[in-house]
Amino acid sequence: MNYRIQTINSSELPEVVDVWEASVRATHHFLKEEDILYFKPLILNEYLKAVTLRCVKSRQDKIIGFLGVAEQNLEMLFIAPNTRGQGVGKSLLNYAINQLGVIKVDVNEANTQAVGFYHHFGFKTVSRSELDASGKPYPTLHMILEKLEDGLKTIK
Repeated sequence: MNYRIQTINSSELPEVVDVWEASVRATHHFLKEEDILYFKPLILNEYLKAVTLRCVKSRQDKIIGFLGVAEQNLEMLFIAPNTRGQGVGKSLLNYAINQLGVIKVDVNEANTQAVGFYHHFGFKTVSRSELDASGKPYPTLHMILEKLEDGLKTIK
């Protein structure tokens, strides 16, 4: 299913953070509660302002997934837990690659579902860091999109 990708207004940032938190709690089981509480205000007050944001909304006009991109790097891609597996992530990733020029993504190594998702769609691991970007002890995989033959890639 193809979803309509939309811009995010500043008034919607608290809703974006709610999706982030629900998604993290559903997929990032390796994080401690204190880490989620540490990152939550940073997401709202710093990280979201540093990226180009896009989202997918439900028929009820609620954000069900979002992405953030900076300098060809997919900085964030989070999907509401109750909509996972419905093509929201795939639609957002297609948009990120084809409209925002994404060629890189960093993924927590322990988030095996995300690692598999990006591998499935043509990203290859090129290096690994023991610490995440915040200096916390969560190994991170640095991935890059394989060379595209036609310049654009539509993920199936």
